[in-house]
Amino acid sequence: MRLLPIRQCEPGMKLAKKIFSSDGIVLLGDNQELTARLISRLEQCGVQYVYIADRRTDDVNAPSLISEETFRMAIKEIRTSFRELMGRPNNRKGVTYPFIAQPFRNMMNSIIDELSSQQEAVIMLMNMGTVDHYLYQHSLNVGVYTTLLGISRGYSRDEVVTLGMGALLHDVGKTQIAMEILQKPDGLTSEEYQLMKNHTWLGYELLKDEPNLPLLVAHCALQHHERMDGSGYPRGVRGNEIHDYAKLIGLVDSYDAMTTNRVYRSPILPHDAMERLYAGSGTLYDQSMLELFRDKVAIYPIGISVKLNTGEKGVVVDMNHSYPQRPIVRILYNEAGEELKSPYEIDLSKRLTVMIEAVNEEEHEAQLISGM
Repeated sequence: MRLLPIRQCEPGMKLAKKIFSSDGIVLLGDNQELTARLISRLEQCGVQYVYIADRRTDDVNAPSLISEETFRMAIKEIRTSFRELMGRPNNRKGVTYPFIAQPFRNMMNSIIDELSSQQEAVIMLMNMGTVDHYLYQHSLNVGVYTTLLGISRGYSRDEVVTLGMGALLHDVGKTQIAMEILQKPDGLTSEEYQLMKNHTWLGYELLKDEPNLPLLVAHCALQHHERMDGSGYPRGVRGNEIHDYAKLIGLVDSYDAMTTNRVYRSPILPHDAMERLYAGSGTLYDQSMLELFRDKVAIYPIGISVKLNTGEKGVVVDMNHSYPQRPIVRILYNEAGEELKSPYEIDLSKRLTVMIEAVNEEEHEAQLISGM
């Protein structure tokens, strides 16, 4: 399979992975042939990348961090709970509708079980092929990524459950923000931006009196936009005044916000997002957490097209779990741009002078269509 930007897809290509709705329902199945109308519709729904079948990489599989069953259960629960909260002002002290602690705890236990069973799990983009309200998918992404990092840090099961619930619910305050602000395609006015920033306090107020929910989960909602140098919000606290869970969630939140489609901008790829995160190392983000994150992120997603500094072009076909920044690439075109009859693979962890210098160059896609 190949991972292609929707803009590079052509009628006649076939999906290699399913497209899901916000209810976890399959909208398009694998092996579905794309038409011009379907491609246009996917673009309108905010789908930026899809997995496409390709005979040259038909043995390549992009593994998922969590199973389809758990994904569908989680996204449906997040959607149901958040929609119940939307439009209900938090004007009754100590009351939250609905009570969400138990379903979210059950969700976390399922996610932890699946992530713990993968000895070398790395963070891979989860938002490929999902037609969804951004808030639901983003909440699940941040929850899963942060949980994996918590496991990697050696937190206990109880600690990971609390951390993961804090991550799943970090943006719950946005359920109290008007939809026209949440989904505004243009820049926010100063007044609208202040209302948007208030989602941290709103989330804290929603969660702090929730039965059977650790108070620390509410503090994650409050603090996930605080930054190490005090430049964050809502209180401008710094360093050790920010709980470690909130620091970790804030880092992952920033990463997923950059790599997920938004109404006002297209997503960027993991290697570009990581570069931007590192620009804030020690000032915005905790350096040790950033290093852990770097070592657990698949910088180049499996199936993505790359160009090497040798001039050769190919597809990422596997990860090196010890060096996720240096994957295994199947070379499909030589340095002259000629398609190879016998593709070969380069392990970049063993060829340190060979670098990826470009991603998703728009060429040879006609070959992909005819080569299925």
